[in-house]
Amino acid sequence: MFHRRGFLRSIAASAAAAALPHPNRLQEIAHHTPPPLPDPSLYDHDEEAYFAALRKQFLIPEDEVYLNNGTVGSSPLPVLHAIMDSYHDTECLAQHDPEDYPIWGYAAWNDFRDPLAKFVGCSRDEIALLRNATEANNYIANGVDLKSGDEVLMTDQEHPGGEHPWNLRAKRYGIVVKKITLPKPVPDSAMVLNLFSEAITARTRVLFFSHITTVTGVVLPAKQLCALARSKGILSAVDGAHVPGMMKLDLHDLGCDTYSASPHKWLQATKGTGFLYVRDDVIDRIWNTIATEGWDDKKIRGERFQRIGSSNVPALCGLRAAIDLANTIGMDRIEKRHRQNANYILGEMVKRGAFSWTSPDPALRCAISTVNVAPVTMPDAENWLWTQKKIRIRGGAPSKIRLSTPYYLLRSDIDRFLAGYDEYRKTRGS
Repeated sequence: MFHRRGFLRSIAASAAAAALPHPNRLQEIAHHTPPPLPDPSLYDHDEEAYFAALRKQFLIPEDEVYLNNGTVGSSPLPVLHAIMDSYHDTECLAQHDPEDYPIWGYAAWNDFRDPLAKFVGCSRDEIALLRNATEANNYIANGVDLKSGDEVLMTDQEHPGGEHPWNLRAKRYGIVVKKITLPKPVPDSAMVLNLFSEAITARTRVLFFSHITTVTGVVLPAKQLCALARSKGILSAVDGAHVPGMMKLDLHDLGCDTYSASPHKWLQATKGTGFLYVRDDVIDRIWNTIATEGWDDKKIRGERFQRIGSSNVPALCGLRAAIDLANTIGMDRIEKRHRQNANYILGEMVKRGAFSWTSPDPALRCAISTVNVAPVTMPDAENWLWTQKKIRIRGGAPSKIRLSTPYYLLRSDIDRFLAGYDEYRKTRGS
C-alpha cells in the first residue's frame, strides 16, 4: 500500500542528505590547515596580489564569480574552523563546571560581546547578541511605547525585515507608518535631510531608516539624520544590516538610539548571528519582546535582550573569528577596496548604457552598485549568467541588477562578469 506520509519523509530525507557536504569534505575542511594570510607588507606594493591571496581563504570555487554579498557572504576558512572547533568542544559535554552547558540562554557572553562592541564603537552593555537584523528590528518595533496615531517615519527603500515589524504594529495597535520617497539615484545628503525634515510632524515618534538601503545600496547620511531626530525629541532607529564589515562603524559617533545588523553579509560571519545595539540612556525605555529570567532586570542592560532561550555558541565563535579577520586585514583597507571595486563595476556598467540607481556622490555609496539595464530583463539574465557563466548576481524585476563587490573580488572577476553581461546582451538581451 502506498503511504504518502512515509514517501514524503523519504524524499525529504534524501534531499537533506544530498544537500549536506560529503563527510570527507567536512573532514577535509576541519583538519586542513588554511593557507596562511598574506603578509601585510604585500598590500603596500601589490594590492591585487594581496587580495588574491585572501581569496584563497574562501570555499567559493575558483571558476565562480560571486556578486551578492548584499544577501549573504561566504564565511572564510578561519571562521569555519572556529565554528567546527567550537562544535567539537561543546558537543563533548565535558565542561569543567558541571553546571556549564553550551546552550545556556542566560549567559552574558562577554567574550563575544567585548570584541563586537569594540569593533562597532560602543560599550558591551549596549549590545545584545541576536540572530539577524530582522529579529533586532522586531525587538525595536515591539519594544517602544507608542499610542494609536503615533507616527513612524521611514523611506520607501526599507527591507521587509525592517518595514514589516512596524506594519504589524500599525495593523494591531493603530500607529501610523509614513514613508518618504527616495529618488533613484539620491543626488546628495541635503535632499535626504530635507525629505525627512519636511515629513516630520507633531505625531512623529520614531525615525527608522536603513544606513545602507537594500534596494539601491545608497549610504544614507545616518549621523545627520540621527542628529535631526534628537533635535526633535524623536527616537532614531537604524537598520544597519549591510554596514558591519563593509564600512568602518562607530555607533557612539553615529549618535543613533538603536541599531540592528546582520554580520553574515559583509563581515562574512556565521549565518544566524546578528546584534541589537541600544544606547545606554534609552535601554530602560525599550520593553523586551521575549520574556524569560532577567527580562525586567535593568541592571544587566543590553544583556536582557539576548536572553531568548538556548544559544548557539559555535555560531558566536564564528562571529568572533570574523571580527578577528577583519581587524587583521584592517577595516581601512577593506572599505577602500570595497569602494574601488564598486566604482569600477559601476563605471563600466554605465559605459554599457546602464542607468545608475547608485548615488553620484562617492560619499553615498560603498560596496553595492545598483543599475537599471532595460531592455534586459530579470530573472532571465540572472539565470543565464549563473547557468552559462557561473556568475551570481542579484536581479530584480523588471530590469534591476544589484552588484555587490566584496574585498576578495578580483579585477579579473569583475571583467568576467562584464564580458558575460556583454555576451548576454549581444545574444539575448534585446
